[in-house]
Amino acid sequence: MEDIRFVPAFLKIVYELGNVENTAFMQEYYTLLQLNDDPLGLWLKSSKVRKESEQSDQVLLTLLVELHRKIDKLTHLITSDAPLHLPLALEGNLKAIGHGYIEFDSNVLKPDESYYARIDMPTFPKRQMPLFFEALNESIGKIVMMHEDDEKDWSTYMVACERVMIRQMKGNQNEY
Repeated sequence: MEDIRFVPAFLKIVYELGNVENTAFMQEYYTLLQLNDDPLGLWLKSSKVRKESEQSDQVLLTLLVELHRKIDKLTHLITSDAPLHLPLALEGNLKAIGHGYIEFDSNVLKPDESYYARIDMPTFPKRQMPLFFEALNESIGKIVMMHEDDEKDWSTYMVACERVMIRQMKGNQNEY
């Protein structure tokens, strides 16, 4: 197996056996991506608005957009019988992440099987990140499909986890 550099990251994950040919999983995958590119989010990102909003507080605008999204989710829950997300059969915890890899805290995977998953990302705004991965062994999965924007957020989160790990290592060295 190739040499994978993992950093500690404790994340919740829900997953199920499945691949990109499963239309229900693909539909949810693209739906979750569209939630991040809703009209308000796109409006906030557009360069025209950024120039117009230079005098405004960007954090305040982002908070207002997130409030609007939460109201939309609540409205969906109240008015619709359909669940917001597909119920997935399995749930677990990740103990480490790498560039394009995940590591579970226990041996729960079937090697060489494909899975669909959603990971709760502790980013702002907090969201669920959909992805497809293949099990390399009982605890390590290789991500085979993730949206480009999610890859950027994944890398940013991984770097933040690395910084925490480095600070902890430096703190331990200063104790000697």
